[in-house]
Amino acid sequence: MAKSVNKVLLLGNIGKDPEVLVLPSGTTKVNLSLATSDRIKGKGGEWHDRAEWHNLAAFGRTAEIIRDYVRKGSKLFIEGSIHTRSWDDEESQQRKYRTEVVVSSLSLLSSLIDDTGQRHPSSMETHQPEQFGDEITDADIPF
Repeated sequence: MAKSVNKVLLLGNIGKDPEVLVLPSGTTKVNLSLATSDRIKGKGGEWHDRAEWHNLAAFGRTAEIIRDYVRKGSKLFIEGSIHTRSWDDEESQQRKYRTEVVVSSLSLLSSLIDDTGQRHPSSMETHQPEQFGDEITDADIPF
């Protein structure tokens, strides 16, 4: 039995184009924001939509897929885990914190129209993170 679980599932729309970075190691990283929404009932009985914004980060091949196929308004289903990072802000001389969801896999649920006007279908394309080791075959199963 696991001692703890840190798993996030989100379905929503991207708020702005992803910010693409290349780390000193050469690894691609993207930062992006995802909006999810709920319908809540007000005091007078009327229904209102309420948006919640989530900070996302992705690395490596997942980041490259987001860089190439995700734009503002894209609908995504993501799986990941919550991480909080901190750093010292030189300008304000204060410790800063940012909580974000680190994406481990994603499904692209909308198509992309590129700069030439071509539509690239990506409905239900899924990217799973690379697995370590060789692929499992029937010969590996003991029964």
